[in-house]
Amino acid sequence: MMNDAFSVTQLNEYVKALIDSDEILQSVAVCGEISNFKNHYATGHLYFTLKDDKSLIKCVMFARDASRLRFEPQNGMTVSVWGRVSVFPRDGAYQLYASFMSPIGIGDKHAAFEMLKAKLLEEGLFDADKKKPIPMFPRRIGIVTSPTGAAIRDMVNILGRRWPIAELELYPALVQGVSAPMSLCDGIEYFNQKNNVDVIIIGRGGGSGEDLDAFNSEMLARTIFESDIPVVSAVGHETDFTICDFVSDLRAPTPSAAAELAVP
Repeated sequence: MMNDAFSVTQLNEYVKALIDSDEILQSVAVCGEISNFKNHYATGHLYFTLKDDKSLIKCVMFARDASRLRFEPQNGMTVSVWGRVSVFPRDGAYQLYASFMSPIGIGDKHAAFEMLKAKLLEEGLFDADKKKPIPMFPRRIGIVTSPTGAAIRDMVNILGRRWPIAELELYPALVQGVSAPMSLCDGIEYFNQKNNVDVIIIGRGGGSGEDLDAFNSEMLARTIFESDIPVVSAVGHETDFTICDFVSDLRAPTPSAAAELAVP
């Protein structure tokens, strides 16, 4: 039997491999109360325990992720943590490796936005070296937006005045409501399948945070990232930021500005 026995390291590494292969545990959100909080100032790493009334789990947040926090974690604070579960083989203990943390009570939508932003950032969807260049002299421009909003009228007017030789094609999409993310994705995929435009502008005019929710869709972010055609994001007002802005190849502060940036 001794010949078949694991070493301690082999056993811990085997358990780690099992946990690391579980899709759920590689992207999980957990709510609980912070205790045993330690800020390792020399490295910037955060170490803490997340607990509820029956259980606890050890957590670590590395300096890169901790530097993006907008609040100072404290013992007794209830938080929502997103990250992955893995094993620290030296100690034979499993723990939560946190990528994002949000205090409970700042609003579910904001927390969901920040968690998705952190997730996609970690996956590399916002990396500058993966962004496609915008063509200097586009011959055909695809636009994914509502056919009835002020945004399309502004863009058509500006494009017609600044670069009248370009042909424009509108994909009439929903920009608000539960069906809007799928409709916007369909527009991106439509132009990629036809492959008949040099650049795509996607967006809508300003509105409340709820009005812009469709542009914070993970499905839309991945569709834009996978587009073979460069995408210009033109969502809301200058102060509005959406997931669509971060993943697109170029972010314009307004639809009118997108029309100006897309052509000479």
